[in-house]
Formats: sequence, C-alpha cells, structure tokens
Amino acid sequence: MKSAEKNGITLLLASLAVGTFMSALDTSAVTVASTAIKNSFGISLSTVEWVITGYLLVISSLLLTFGRLADIHGHRKIYILGFSVFTAGSLLCGLSTSIASLIGFRVLQAIGAAMMFSSNSAIITANVPAEKRGKAFGIIAVAVAFACCVGPVAGGFLVGALGWRSIFLVNVPVGIIGTALAFRFIPHDQKKQGQRFDMIGSALIFAALFLVLLPLDLSASKGFPVPVFTALLCGGLALTAVFILWERKTPYPMLKLALFKNRVFSASLAATVFNFSAQFMMAFLAPYYFQNVRAMSPALTGLLYMPMPLATILVAPISGSFSDKHDSRLLSAGGMAVMASGFCMLAFLDTSTPYWFIVIAMILAGTGSGMFQSPNNSAVMGSVPAEYRGSASGTLATMRNVGMVLGVALSGALFSWGSAHAALMPEATHYTGLAFTQYLATNGLKVTFLAAAATALCGMTASLVKGKTR
Repeated sequence: MKSAEKNGITLLLASLAVGTFMSALDTSAVTVASTAIKNSFGISLSTVEWVITGYLLVISSLLLTFGRLADIHGHRKIYILGFSVFTAGSLLCGLSTSIASLIGFRVLQAIGAAMMFSSNSAIITANVPAEKRGKAFGIIAVAVAFACCVGPVAGGFLVGALGWRSIFLVNVPVGIIGTALAFRFIPHDQKKQGQRFDMIGSALIFAALFLVLLPLDLSASKGFPVPVFTALLCGGLALTAVFILWERKTPYPMLKLALFKNRVFSASLAATVFNFSAQFMMAFLAPYYFQNVRAMSPALTGLLYMPMPLATILVAPISGSFSDKHDSRLLSAGGMAVMASGFCMLAFLDTSTPYWFIVIAMILAGTGSGMFQSPNNSAVMGSVPAEYRGSASGTLATMRNVGMVLGVALSGALFSWGSAHAALMPEATHYTGLAFTQYLATNGLKVTFLAAAATALCGMTASLVKGKTR
C-alpha cells in the first residue's frame, strides 16, 4: 500500500473513531450525571432516566432508516450530517432550561448518533482494502472500549468540577473538530440513481423496534405493569411481521431480506446479539455486587471494572489484523468461549472473593470481547453487496443495541428469580440480617452470570455455524 493511501486511510479512521468515541463517551458520562440533573431540576430519578432511555430508544429505532438513506444519498453525507446534528444537540442539551427540553434535545443527539452509527461501518468497508478491514474495525472497537474506560471517570470529574451541563458542552469543540476531519478525509461517494426511499417500511420498523425495546428497557424498573409490558411487546412483534410482509413486496425495500439467506451475514448478526446480551447481563449487575454486596466505593468499583475495557483495547486491533489473514470464524468463536469462561468465574463471587480473582475474570471477559468484535463486524460487512452496505451497517448496529437492551432486561429478571429461589432453600434459614441479604444477592448473581456464560456460548455456536470467512 502506498504511503499517501495509507495516510489517507489512517486519517479516515481517525475521523470515524472521534465520532464513535464521542457518542459512546456521552452515553456513559450522562449516567454518572443522573443525580446532578435530578437535583438541578428538582425531579424524580425515574424522570431523569428518560434522558438515557429516550436516547437509546431513538438510536436503536432509527439505525435501519439512516442506513438505507446512506445507501441512497451517500454514506459520507449522512455521517457528516449526523456529526453536525449530534454536536448541535450537545450544545442545546448543555443550555437546556427544563427537563422536557433536555429530553427533547437528547432525542436530537440520538438522531445524529444514529446517522453516524449507521454509516461508519459502511464507510470502512467501502474505503479500506479487504486485507486491512479487520484491523480497521479493531480501531473502532478500541474507540468504544476507551470511551467505556474514561466515560465514568471523565463524567464524574466534569460534573464535580463544572456541573452536569459540562458533559454536553465539552462535545461541542470536539464535535467541530471531528466534523471538520470527516469533511476533509472521508472520500465522496456517489448518490445512487433510480432508487427510492421506502417511507412505509421506515415507519413500520421504527414503530416495531420502539415498541419492542421500550418494554424490555423499562422491565428492569420496579413496578412496571405486566399487562402493559405484554401489550407493547406483542404490538412491536406484530408490526415486525407486517414490516417483513411489506419488505417482501415493495420494489425498493428498506432491508433486502435476501441478505439473510447468506449464512455469514445472518449468523454473524445472531452472534452480535448474543455477545452484547451476555456483556450487558454482566455489566448491569457487576456494579451492584461491588457497591451493595461488598460495600466498595464508586472509585474502587470503577477500578475493578476497568480491566475489561482495557483488555478489549489491547486485543481488538490484534484480533482484527489476525482475521485479515485467517479464518475469522474460529477467532470470533474463540473469543466468545473466552468471554464465557470469565463469566463462569464471576458466578463464584461471594462476600470475600479476592480482588485478583475479579480482575482475572474481567480480563478474560474483555479479551473475549476484543477477539470477537473486529472479526465478526468485518465478516458482516464483507458479506453484503456494495449497494446495501448502509443497510447492513444499520442492521449490525441495531442488533448490537437489541443485545444491550435484552441483556439488561434478562439480568434484572434472572437476578430477581435467583434471589427469590434462594430464599426458599433450606440453607437460607442459617442467615439473618445483612448476611441474609448478601446470601440472596450472591445467589441471584450466580444465576445471572451463569446465564451470561451460556449466552456467550450461544454466540460461539453462531460464530462457528456461519462457515469459513477470511
């Protein structure tokens, strides 16, 4: 590869990494600021949760729409527009005068983030040679993992020093720089001629995903009515069926369903759902163990969680480069097996588990994630025709978000079931007071972490059945 071409790809990846890092950082930083936002507006914590929930729901529901728009109008154009919208939304969030305006501007942020997420994988696939593609996806995985590392720390520092508005306003200069980089270094792509946008399909899939993800996301909250949960979920699934029927007959589909006949494409997407479900089953409850069962400080909680994203940062570029030359199926499947081993270790946590044991388990989980993500993403994007790369990129990002929401919902349900089941066991009578509460919690955690390990093994199976890829 010529030096000029190599430098151009490096700068292209840098512009994509900045956008990915900024949007991922914003998600984790806002979580840290929840209490400060609550106190600032004098509202309940359940209301503040919509600042986070609304953002995630809108992103997840719009990824396929913007992926298809990028296929028609150009991935570069949608990405740069998304970066600009996200930056403007960040400024408006920082200037919000009420919780209603903050939630509304978070939705604007989410629209911009969906435009970026639905285009970045397609831009990499279109502009990076196939023999370097895995490494490129590894760099993007590093940006996400690095954001997970510094997000809580940076968010806590900014909120403590400058107030909650600073976590949004800091995005503005970074967003301006990132937009300028994208404008300068992402190559132009041609608008597709003779293709129309499927408005009906877009509306159907937005409503379907929103109705499916909303109850799953809120199910982790106490007191969410079961009839409402069932009605929303059934409505979303029904609209999904209508969407599939519509896509089969429309001449310009949002998502070409024939892509799912490709075993590499469909199995890799299934593996993505399993991967992120398993990760978030663990990630949702690990802080509970650290702070509620072990009474650790938030700072120590962050330190013990840090080995997982750090391991991903170190492994993802290596696994991406390796997958460029070898069968990515074995590497991604091996990653899921390593992740499962880490979760199995976490299933044995109790009130006196040594720190070194926790750190090793987290390293294994992060190593497995790093081994899996770059080869799997490269396999998805390399298996589709060029004219549907935006749709494929949006579908991949959608499956990732669906996995996250499923993981959180399953972890809450499994933890509650495991704790309730433990209370009925004969040995439960041996505990009282705090010891009884810890006994119930550790049993709930064991059930959840073992389920996370089993989910990771399902991802390993999906990776193996997709067939040989390189």
